[in-house]
Amino acid sequence: MAGSLDFKTHADQACRAADEFVNIYYDTMDKRRRVLTKLYLDTANLVWNGNAISGHQALAEFFEMLPSSEFQVNMLDCQPVHEQATQGQTTVLVVTCGTVKFEGNKQQYFNQNFLLTAQVAPQNTVWKIASDCFRFQDWAS
Repeated sequence: MAGSLDFKTHADQACRAADEFVNIYYDTMDKRRRVLTKLYLDTANLVWNGNAISGHQALAEFFEMLPSSEFQVNMLDCQPVHEQATQGQTTVLVVTCGTVKFEGNKQQYFNQNFLLTAQVAPQNTVWKIASDCFRFQDWAS
């Protein structure tokens, strides 16, 4: 029984972290994109519609070239990732979907998956993106 309580605690922590993170991430993406890379680990990977980007410099250049955006998250889901799969690192999988309108383009559906890891400091815990996978959803074709 202790194990399930522990999992419930982890799941609750994951949900709180995911909620907070998603609000910060999309607000930063839409309004303060030049600081978006601060949410990523130095070693983070991004796969954007099948294109792989890694490292802070490459991420910064990529986000800089994207047109301005308006994201609307319609669904958020999360779960803790078992520590056996992450060498003991506290990790949360966050899945979002919604709509995005990039300037000059029509509104599109998207889904995005984040792997967040806890960076624990004496005063607080900061969640950073280790992996990010973004995909437009085009159901018409």
